[in-house]
Amino acid sequence: MTPIEAAPVLELRDVRAAYGRIEVLHGISLQVPAGKVVALLGPNGAGKTTALKVATGQHPATAGHVHVGGRHVNGCRPDALARLGVCTIPEGRGIFRNLTVRENLRMATYGGTSESVVLDRAFHRFPRLGDRRNQLAGTLSGGEQQMLAVARGLAVDPALLLIDELSMGLAPLIVAELYELVAAIAAEGVSVLVVEQFARTVLGVADLAVVMQHGNVVASGVPSDLQAELSAAYFGASA
Repeated sequence: MTPIEAAPVLELRDVRAAYGRIEVLHGISLQVPAGKVVALLGPNGAGKTTALKVATGQHPATAGHVHVGGRHVNGCRPDALARLGVCTIPEGRGIFRNLTVRENLRMATYGGTSESVVLDRAFHRFPRLGDRRNQLAGTLSGGEQQMLAVARGLAVDPALLLIDELSMGLAPLIVAELYELVAAIAAEGVSVLVVEQFARTVLGVADLAVVMQHGNVVASGVPSDLQAELSAAYFGASA
């Protein structure tokens, strides 16, 4: 007897979305399986961030279905999705620059997790943050600020981590280090969807990739099989 396949942690099925009368997602479908890193790729204006906003309840779908763990969640607010285990690391890091590292992490305790657990999890994964626990977040390096944003998200033990443009403004060596951490997080069982404009930065750790262009999914599958589609999507830009 064939075992029943587990539901994807996240599924968008035939999703459409618009800003006013302008439709920007034209019936996209994608899945994030349990414990996998999925890269959502495409040039500026492809619809990647809108897809992420729909998945996290920040923007409504005008048609189609959004499922988290097999549960229909269209219309759910971001805080309700967070309680289902959905955690977002927004573009621009979203940290409190005028608070210390420890105070930033303390913000994650309002979901009910104790401060000691939050700090232990964060400093175990990111020892550098432990060394800077009393430092103002705004004085950290760009890479350390991104680590803090990820650490705060992981502090609530999410099932699904959604990351928007992890590499933005960072040096290649720092980006490579951060993506090694993303791979380690997935190996612990957390599913990860990463939105990236620059494909090369994430494909080394992605299990699957979804390529978007002009609000449509134009290809999906194992990254090594998508080189032609990536080249076409980026119109000759380096992928």
